[in-house]
Amino acid sequence: MIRLYPEQLSVQLQQGLRGCYLFCGNDPLLLQESQDTIRHTAQRQGFTEYFSIILDGHTEWENIFTLCQARSLFACRQILLLIFPDSGLTTLMSQQLIRLTALLHPDILLLLRANKLTKAQQNSAWYKALSQNAVFVSCQTPDQTQLPRWINNRAQNMKLDIDAAAIPLLCHCYEGNLLALSQMLQKLSLLYPNGRLTLLHVEQMVNDVAHFTPYHWLDALLTGVSGRTWHILQKLQQEEEPPVILLRVLQPDLLLLLTLKRNMEQVPLCNLFEQHKVWQNRRNIMTEALQRLSLSQIQQAVHLLAQIEIELKHDYGQSIWSRLETLSMLLCGAALPESFLDVH
Repeated sequence: MIRLYPEQLSVQLQQGLRGCYLFCGNDPLLLQESQDTIRHTAQRQGFTEYFSIILDGHTEWENIFTLCQARSLFACRQILLLIFPDSGLTTLMSQQLIRLTALLHPDILLLLRANKLTKAQQNSAWYKALSQNAVFVSCQTPDQTQLPRWINNRAQNMKLDIDAAAIPLLCHCYEGNLLALSQMLQKLSLLYPNGRLTLLHVEQMVNDVAHFTPYHWLDALLTGVSGRTWHILQKLQQEEEPPVILLRVLQPDLLLLLTLKRNMEQVPLCNLFEQHKVWQNRRNIMTEALQRLSLSQIQQAVHLLAQIEIELKHDYGQSIWSRLETLSMLLCGAALPESFLDVH
């Protein structure tokens, strides 16, 4: 199966329309734009009918199969979009998809949309059956490292020439919010029709509408970038994210760090990662944190986390944002007063 990003779709489509496109990710803008790009191309090739079905326990699969079998000399070419449930496919759905793959033909363009696919699903019979003539389009919101590439590609497609210094500012203000970022680039292109955007132009226009989850905060903590950590924490507080969720997100990784740190001198880190089932895409960031933080710092953070949880048990309604700020400072390497460093 071909794998690509949404901005690469146009080039692929010039090489020919495939029989199936699988959109996988959570970004509304990327999902919608990818679908629209393929639909417009397909319509020019005679795919004039469009059916969209959300899969659930009540899906009438026989109707879908009948749709695929209804071929005649005068039948229209059809686009069929199947939207997977957020919870993933059931065993029955997977079985029905296998049956569906056997019914596909050149007059049916199959589009599949899923928030994510597990490794098991990518090894499933239906996935393998589609792989020979399918394209996997990653529609995951670009993270901090990928966003500059996305902005550069977007700007080039819009014939915009953005100062290199302005791109980090756009990343800072719009991370996690591609729709708002796309709208801002469109606004800038209208205000500056010559396409030349300086840092000053961008500074005058941008708004801080970045959208973060507690997992962004966790990754910032592990990398130790204090400014980014502080920014994310402030945004989460402004958006009224329940602070207890941040504690629940941090706790397992912090306890894992403590275990790894205690054992990494006796056991190779790669073996510890395997033993504790640390996913491959998390190993670099965990290694970075282990190299940066001392055993004492990790112990202090665990102690402070336990203190915060005890305080919440006594008074669940109290604000713990200031304590989360202190915890963030500690994990980013800041020196704290003695009152915070008394580990029992």
